[in-house]
Amino acid sequence: MDKESVVAKKKFGQNFLKDESVLRKIVEAMPKSDNKVVEIGPGLGDLTKFLVDVKSVEAFEVDTDLCKLLQNIFKEEIATKRLHLHCGDVLEAWKSTLIDEPYDLVANLPYYIATNIILKALADPMCKNILAMVQLEVAEKFCATSGEKAFGSLGIITQSVGVAKIVTKVPPTAFDPQPKIDSAVFLIQKSRDRSDKAFEDMLRVAFTQPRKTLMKNLSSKYEKAKLQGAFKELKLTLMIRPHQVSTKDYHQLYKII
Repeated sequence: MDKESVVAKKKFGQNFLKDESVLRKIVEAMPKSDNKVVEIGPGLGDLTKFLVDVKSVEAFEVDTDLCKLLQNIFKEEIATKRLHLHCGDVLEAWKSTLIDEPYDLVANLPYYIATNIILKALADPMCKNILAMVQLEVAEKFCATSGEKAFGSLGIITQSVGVAKIVTKVPPTAFDPQPKIDSAVFLIQKSRDRSDKAFEDMLRVAFTQPRKTLMKNLSSKYEKAKLQGAFKELKLTLMIRPHQVSTKDYHQLYKII
């Protein structure tokens, strides 16, 4: 098998990034650190070839056919340990940490699994930075701030651990096959690990129905009198909607209730 004969497999959500200018932008946006690089879903190795030039890489590929292809393409890098290729499902290998040393996640993630992988990386104490290509809508949710339409639990979780920004938007023409939607590269620089599960459970309740008031959503689970007292203390109006509340106020609200 060679690269030209590879056909993207729908079950793995494969869209191979072909645009070298985008690949270079990803590498240029990498945080300046001594951390190892983890790449999830290297595919045909188009990003991998740039990554191994600057760092040693731990790559995880679920597609056994692509794994064989990558082993052939990167024979020298594997022999010199610039690349360590793991063949199998990364989520099965991922326990509390993915590898046992500090790392930066740099990846073009399949759309169907991107959110799950980013949340796992945010919770992983060994993961220090995340530079990922995902669908634009998902990138906007992770990077959104209070008051923006896309602001929700993903933005709050991200702001609770560090800072996020969109690096560049990427059109469908950069891929083969072309997806039907726009993509984006975004960066999360972590300074802390994810909040506790109970806080995230509260966020899920808060955003159950985003167009309803925050009070209405939260009162489905929490005592209304306590909520009213908390809202008064934080100077939140009873008509405020979930996306209008800041990350700081969500943490304060959680402490009170």
